[in-house]
Amino acid sequence: MKHLLKAAAVAAIGIALSGAAQAQSALNEILDGGVLKVGTTGDWNPMTQRDPATNSYKGFDIDVMTELATDLGVELEFVPTDWKTLVNGVVAGKYHMTGSASISPPRMKVAGFSESYISVELYPYTLKDKADRFDGYDSINKPDVKVATTLGTTFEKRVREWFPDADIKVVEAPARGFQEVLAGRADVFITSNIEGSTLEAKFPVVRVTGAEPRSPSPIAMLLPQNDQVWINYVNNWVKVKQAQGFFETTKAKWGL
Repeated sequence: MKHLLKAAAVAAIGIALSGAAQAQSALNEILDGGVLKVGTTGDWNPMTQRDPATNSYKGFDIDVMTELATDLGVELEFVPTDWKTLVNGVVAGKYHMTGSASISPPRMKVAGFSESYISVELYPYTLKDKADRFDGYDSINKPDVKVATTLGTTFEKRVREWFPDADIKVVEAPARGFQEVLAGRADVFITSNIEGSTLEAKFPVVRVTGAEPRSPSPIAMLLPQNDQVWINYVNNWVKVKQAQGFFETTKAKWGL
């Protein structure tokens, strides 16, 4: 009997150790492997922009991730992804975290989030030479208005909610809704105040007159939902960097 109890105890310890190994945090994996893997789309100016010629990235998110990797004392590896698979990549372990993403109930069901460090508001935009066609949201929600949006983004969901009577055109990344408007294949797109200010500076687009900001939303980094050790580390890192003024300085650098 004693031998059976001893064997059972050994087996229980083995199972416990196996479970502990399986539950090892991404933080340990990052520190042991010396690499922080970050999923990023490379198509959200000025947050993350990929240069196809050099396969390099720049933007607010890129500076934030670079700072995090530096503080961890590890190398930084960007893993290309797109908006429709952004969450799946975290869940599947393709990367340890993502750059900035809107905090939303559907995403919270399957993934964790860091503390928020910046917020966005959404506006509709159109070309300058079409601006006199629109005044407020009701003027967009009509069958003869084509609204472009990118598949899998929070923008797509909002477009369907706000403009159910409009002609909605959905494109897949790397195509973007605003590109459809610039090309004359659509009349309106919606985007955040973050991207909108950059687009207004580069292209002949303007906010739709009379359209108040909607859907104020905090944005943060996506993380594995069940990895509280890694989530705690990132959250406290965000708090430290906020106290040091890092985020405000980086926002100013990118005109945010």
